Amino acid sequence: MSVYTGTASSVGQFITVLLIFLFVLGITYFATRYVGNFQKERLSGSNITVVETQRIAQNKYIQIVKIGDRYFAVALCKDTVTMISEISVDSLSLKEEEETKKLSFRDLLDRVREDEEKKDE
Repeated sequence: MSVYTGTASSVGQFITVLLIFLFVLGITYFATRYVGNFQKERLSGSNITVVETQRIAQNKYIQIVKIGDRYFAVALCKDTVTMISEISVDSLSLKEEEETKKLSFRDLLDRVREDEEKKDE
């Protein structure tokens, strides 16, 4: 009878650890969603938007930043930020709103399937 008691104890410990793991995983999921939504709401009303970023060296970037209705080219280094110039809207090739819209995983998967079907034909 001690063999069954040892086995039952081991199964009980395993189920307990599994439930604790699932509980911690759930808390982590909801905390991450909360923080993500908080950040999204905080940044949604912003008048400053990074349009595009291009890396030019290890710690050096050029960014196109939209502030209000105006666009600026900015150089970012490790310790400094330098405005290069203001850019006219006509000289930029901006992506349409629909192109930058985030797709759900299902939409992305459907697009890949459609592309694969077109290649097979």
